[in-house]
Amino acid sequence: MTANAKANALIAVLISGRGSNMVALADAVADGRIPNAEITVVVSDQSNAPGLMKARELGVETVVVERRGRSREDHDRDIVRELKLREVDLVCLAGYMRVLSREFLDAFPRRILNIHPSLLPAFPGLHAQKQALDGGVKFSGCTVHFVDESLDGGPIIAQRTVEVRDDDDEESLSERILIEEHKLYPEVVARVVKEIGAARHGPATDRERLKHVNQ
Repeated sequence: MTANAKANALIAVLISGRGSNMVALADAVADGRIPNAEITVVVSDQSNAPGLMKARELGVETVVVERRGRSREDHDRDIVRELKLREVDLVCLAGYMRVLSREFLDAFPRRILNIHPSLLPAFPGLHAQKQALDGGVKFSGCTVHFVDESLDGGPIIAQRTVEVRDDDDEESLSERILIEEHKLYPEVVARVVKEIGAARHGPATDRERLKHVNQ
């Protein structure tokens, strides 16, 4: 934890894979697009997740909490313990491939965000870009939302639209959506961090202030 950590909102990023949105958030913190914030830890449920090496290269602490052979509740309990030890204010899911338990959600009420590569509520779950192509839609995109117990569910904060071209395949559509993800997620996180800062200094509750983020 840095000397300025207590003045900053401390962010944890949860990943299961390559962590490109984690890197986008780290870059946005570094260049000031997410002010008054620090990514204090990157947590993965996969010890071989490529994003772990990227986090280490960025100088961010990494923690692996393996989930194999464990219940969701038991696994989440250990992650929450790691986050509480680091006094985390905001949890950002970035390609984290597990639905969170009620215990996890209750530990960070309205402080857990996720980004998904579709215009939710359309096409939740895996292979959202292929779902969009199979569905014949003309537009897809990405969504940042607060997290609840359902698959890619929870109140939507912001979305970015991407045209589906006639010659798109899953790879080309994914690439264009990812560009927008890397723009949208830092924008939303900056807004939420600002609300967290305001909640620390005002009489309103966290819930009252954070509910304005998606208005």
